[in-house]
Amino acid sequence: MDLLNTLVDKGLRRELPTRDEALAVLATSDDDVLDVVAAAGKVRRHWFGRRVKLNYLVNLKSGLCPEDCSYCSQRLGSKADILKYTWLKPDQASQAAAAGLAGGAKRVCLVASGRGPTDRDVDRVSDTIKAIKDQNEDVEVCACLGLLSDGQAERLREAGADAYNHNLNTSEGTYGDITTTHTYADRVDTVQKAHAAGLSACSGLIAGMGESDEDLVDVVYSLRELDPDSVPVNFLIPFEGTPLAKEWNLTPQRCLRILAMVRFVCPDVEVRIAGGREVHLRTMQPLALNLANSIFLGDYLTSEGQAGKADLEMIADAGFEVEGAGEVTLPEHRVTAGAGCGAHVEAGCGAHADADAGCGSHEGGGVCGSVKVQAEQEQPAEARTDLVAVRRRGAGTDLAPNA
Repeated sequence: MDLLNTLVDKGLRRELPTRDEALAVLATSDDDVLDVVAAAGKVRRHWFGRRVKLNYLVNLKSGLCPEDCSYCSQRLGSKADILKYTWLKPDQASQAAAAGLAGGAKRVCLVASGRGPTDRDVDRVSDTIKAIKDQNEDVEVCACLGLLSDGQAERLREAGADAYNHNLNTSEGTYGDITTTHTYADRVDTVQKAHAAGLSACSGLIAGMGESDEDLVDVVYSLRELDPDSVPVNFLIPFEGTPLAKEWNLTPQRCLRILAMVRFVCPDVEVRIAGGREVHLRTMQPLALNLANSIFLGDYLTSEGQAGKADLEMIADAGFEVEGAGEVTLPEHRVTAGAGCGAHVEAGCGAHADADAGCGSHEGGGVCGSVKVQAEQEQPAEARTDLVAVRRRGAGTDLAPNA
């Protein structure tokens, strides 16, 4: 049985692939990318059918962040010409969220720049959550406010938050290369705090920062162990004025391979195509819907995305359908196992018993497969600075949002 058939079988059983198998997916050639997409698509359709969940971002507070994350346009010392504003009032945030919900979004993601919220900030966000839910009873609300202190996740949960996002971004071994003002362990701790409070955990990665294949596999295996319900896959947007402005390492085929690897390692979680899909996947975006079951609608925090109408047309033209408010995103076994969060070893989720041995190894240390592996390193991708558009509409402006 070849590599892809093995990975499909494991994905349908929620069995963790070996690291060699995950690495082999990333090393497949461009000639085989459609085979990789077709295989991972079988796993995606098994657990999520042809539904696509729409999420909508509201940037509650933009720029002026004291952290030095190299990838971020809102970082300390950023010269990126982004919108900068302090906290939106609850009614302003609710109005911004309404545009996304009218466009078909099922979840609103409330994001604020900064190291982490003060208790007063938690009060502000709690008021915003109430304002949004008063207008839209069935909406899911996810908060993304940075590092959490003790008790803050519980307060957000009591205020009506359904989920909390905090990405690992990259592997533990390379985390210090992109950020010095906090640690990888700080991020893990916040994801665990959210989980312990009963919030649905959302945690993902950023690809394209110059990391190796091993780094990508490391962070995805770490995410599998943390077992979030949702794994957003961001593709670096190299903003001028940030330290990673020259990092153009991604091709559309590379992005598809990364998404496929994430799907094989995390078969039954919500895999979301997040920031950068328009910049790096470009005309290959519809193919990526065969791998991910979730996207952001419209614009991102500081950059413009594809027009909301174009997103909906793309989903329909690719043969998918928007997930309705009354539909449950996650497979039943994750929902019944406690909101789908946590390391359910008996259910095949989270950390395997042999995780200390490197999450499994194939007999002989190889991969089972006949899929062609690239002999040389990929050539750097062409810089497409023309596709990086700073957001000038929506939250924090007087212009209508893109939704």
